[in-house]
Amino acid sequence: MTPAQRLRQVANLLNGSTVLGLLLARFAGCNVCKGPHGLVIATSYRPRLPVAGAFAVGNVVLFRSDAGQVWGNPVLLEHEERHCTQYAWCLGLPFLPLYFLAAGWSFLRTGSAGSANIFERMAGLEAGGYVESHGYRLAGNRSLTKNRHRINHIGTPRRTGAARKQPGQEEK
Repeated sequence: MTPAQRLRQVANLLNGSTVLGLLLARFAGCNVCKGPHGLVIATSYRPRLPVAGAFAVGNVVLFRSDAGQVWGNPVLLEHEERHCTQYAWCLGLPFLPLYFLAAGWSFLRTGSAGSANIFERMAGLEAGGYVESHGYRLAGNRSLTKNRHRINHIGTPRRTGAARKQPGQEEK
């Protein structure tokens, strides 16, 4: 373990985030084992939320999959390790509301909770299973009006789905 990884481990223990992660793993009935770089790996996480296949709380990385799949996906493990470091930089539990604010902002901007989320971008979008999105959600391109038109990013109506005229169909 490098000095930086040891510092992260101690910081997340002292700030309470690792303790919270261990309690969550215990109450969720996870199998817990020692992981690389001072991490704790919890597998077989079953509760519905969060929806992600893996997530970190302090230095605890919780996975929905079993141990065999965890060790077979080092890229995802590295992504989650970066989140563990983010917990330390945010002094522990303040990471959670900051992360949710960033996810909400990302969703409003792109329609994806991860694409414009600064924490996911810093941890590596692709490594975490996220796709780069350049939507304009704030401008309204996801909002449907009563007549099934979407408003594009410059504010003009655009026909979608059932509102499109099909060949041989008369205009309403």
